[in-house]
Amino acid sequence: MKPAPFKYLAPGTLEETADHLDEHGYDAKLLAGGQSLVPMMNFRLVQPEVLIDLNNIPGLSYIRPDDEGGVRIGAMTRHYQVERNSVIAEHLPLMHETMPHIATVQIRSRGTFGGSIAHADPSAELAAVSIALDGEFRLQSKRGERWVKANEFFVGMFTTVLEPDEILVEARFPKIPERTGWAIHEVARRSHDFAIVGVTASLTLDKKKNIQDARLVYLSVGEYPIRAVQAEGVLRGHEPSDDIFAAAADTAASRDTDPSSDIHATSDFRRHLINVLTLRALHTALERATNNGK
Repeated sequence: MKPAPFKYLAPGTLEETADHLDEHGYDAKLLAGGQSLVPMMNFRLVQPEVLIDLNNIPGLSYIRPDDEGGVRIGAMTRHYQVERNSVIAEHLPLMHETMPHIATVQIRSRGTFGGSIAHADPSAELAAVSIALDGEFRLQSKRGERWVKANEFFVGMFTTVLEPDEILVEARFPKIPERTGWAIHEVARRSHDFAIVGVTASLTLDKKKNIQDARLVYLSVGEYPIRAVQAEGVLRGHEPSDDIFAAAADTAASRDTDPSSDIHATSDFRRHLINVLTLRALHTALERATNNGK
């Protein structure tokens, strides 16, 4: 199939882009890597009247550490650049480990960090990882800019808090605490398919080796990335053990998530995967936290 007719604009600055969005609003779509948007346009699942190409705007592709030990990522940074970057590998090892899970090499060569975030696919790894890493996003428009925490950004299937005149221009991630371990585990029908269920885990231990903080975020179990707040509460303040991990996994599967059934898996099977993958992720994260995340 071919997309419905549209007007194509290729601004050279963010200011021009903001002007176009201010003029066209909901009738416009931003084109970054196009790996999700273009297929949807071809199937006429989305039919924008105006397509605004971001690829000619300089200064939106970068990865750099900030003064506080965190990392900033420009919205137009390609997936393969994140995957191969030494700053990401050193400061955001969970994100570094996540990147090969995303689609295929070909798609990662064109897909962008900001495009994946703004698309808000509930099966997208970067959305869940951004919440697990306590990230935040800078949104810009003619009205100014604002920062939004990742756990407040995603509000529904393919839906975010982005206003029709706003552009996602940057992501920022804080420094990871000492004695923090991480993991991502997922199950898919075939290599490079979207996950049937995926989990990202982060554990931070205190000096007595008890769990000081925990983050569990799931993909493909709801209409947006699901953070297992109740399961995290089960873990905090306790000494790591098989029993406490099992209790957290059961809480995540039975209370924090409510997965649906589809052609790929039943709700019950997804709950089973949530339980199993949570246990795997917690044990992996604990091992890394015990080794100070190395």
